[in-house]
Amino acid sequence: MSAIAFPDPDPSILARRDAIVAGLAGLVAPEALITSEDERRPYETDALTAYRRMPLAVVLPSTTQEVAAVLRYCSQAGVPVVPRGAGTSLAGGAIPQEDAVVIGVSKMNRILEIDYADRVARVQAGVTNLAVTGAVSADGFFYAPDPSSQLACSIGGNIGMNSGGAHCLKYGVTTNNVLGVTMVMLDGSIVEIGGAHLDAPGYDLLGLVVGSEGQIGIVTEATVRILRAAEGARPVLFGFPTSEEAGAAVAAIIGAGIIPVAMEFMDKQAVEICEAFAKAGYPMDCGALLIIEVEGSDAEMGAQLARIVAIARQHGVTTVKESRSAMEAAAIWKGRKSAFGATGRIADYICMDGTIPTGQLPYVLRRMDEIVQGYGLRVANVFHAGDGNLHPLVLYNCNDPVEAQKAEDAGMDILRLCVEVGGCLTGEHGVGIEKRDLMTVQFNEADLHQQMRVRAVFDRDWLMNPAKVFPLEGRVAA
Repeated sequence: MSAIAFPDPDPSILARRDAIVAGLAGLVAPEALITSEDERRPYETDALTAYRRMPLAVVLPSTTQEVAAVLRYCSQAGVPVVPRGAGTSLAGGAIPQEDAVVIGVSKMNRILEIDYADRVARVQAGVTNLAVTGAVSADGFFYAPDPSSQLACSIGGNIGMNSGGAHCLKYGVTTNNVLGVTMVMLDGSIVEIGGAHLDAPGYDLLGLVVGSEGQIGIVTEATVRILRAAEGARPVLFGFPTSEEAGAAVAAIIGAGIIPVAMEFMDKQAVEICEAFAKAGYPMDCGALLIIEVEGSDAEMGAQLARIVAIARQHGVTTVKESRSAMEAAAIWKGRKSAFGATGRIADYICMDGTIPTGQLPYVLRRMDEIVQGYGLRVANVFHAGDGNLHPLVLYNCNDPVEAQKAEDAGMDILRLCVEVGGCLTGEHGVGIEKRDLMTVQFNEADLHQQMRVRAVFDRDWLMNPAKVFPLEGRVAA
């Protein structure tokens, strides 16, 4: 598959590869510099595996100071840089190019400080998402953003893509849970933005950093918010005859002012795939399934569930199944969290990521099926229904170039549909290369130019993750 273009590599940089590698070797330990083709190969792609490019070299620094030294050197040498967390980006955000140096933060994986009094933790960027909760759960705390890849994905990558997760309906996405960062700029300068306090004076530069996809600097440390765990939590399965009825129930629940801690959607295709893998006890006779989790005391959970069940009954619910134990609750979430991996057992797929107003769910679910069927393909829908963050999995055979192109075209049509109904191109996966050429669908020329001017202030020569986010044509300087 080669529909998405990459910039042509700079021949002058390729010709200087040996000298560039020698310069990098003087900045980090030998084990932190990867230069052989075999060892570079794991870094040629990320979770958007249809595209791959072999990087010039890979550097794995262990400290902020080493990141600064490498960035300063690359800037002076005019060498593009691709920041990399754990490589779980589904939008191609960490795919390199042949004339670029990958700077990974995987060795920077320590939790530096936990402050329960102020409810914050300071962590290095390579710490995995789940490790933050793991470090504080014994004391009754947790870190709210929980992407499906939370076992592997890093805090640095979460910050780059403004990642979300199932429980972000109530607690917000990464930008709502990060208070400060240490970031290295392209020239090697180290800046502190925000901190262990609720708000900071001056411009909201932290809001610019979160979701910037590694284009204005490399985050090496973050101060994140940790929250006290609720008294109890209870996921409940709701089965509906059709996806449209399940979507209408979601819109009605949110419209009634009810905000559960999570509200996840799975259509029949996804239910069958996940149940075969996880044996979670999902109802197999439904056309669509909602996992709705409430939390609080028993009385609070009971009262909220009663309202939710009443609304669900107005929309044709056929199954209501409450978890009765911690084991049942874990099984319910195992099925949902393993959806992407379980789907990979039966087919190749492209996982899309668009967001729509919840009131448009019934219409969009119907149109998505029509779009994918029009290409002669199948789709499994599993997504964060409460905030309208869609994740249709378009199934195809990657060994069939024609079918692969159809899958990509279907995905692009789905994203156009999201914008058409008042939504946006991405919810939590970022733009990367996948949606770069659709940015003109979301933004007009003036909008894009203003965004690019802001970006270029931090990176005048477009060396930081240069193939990503903005269309390759029409880029502007500061």
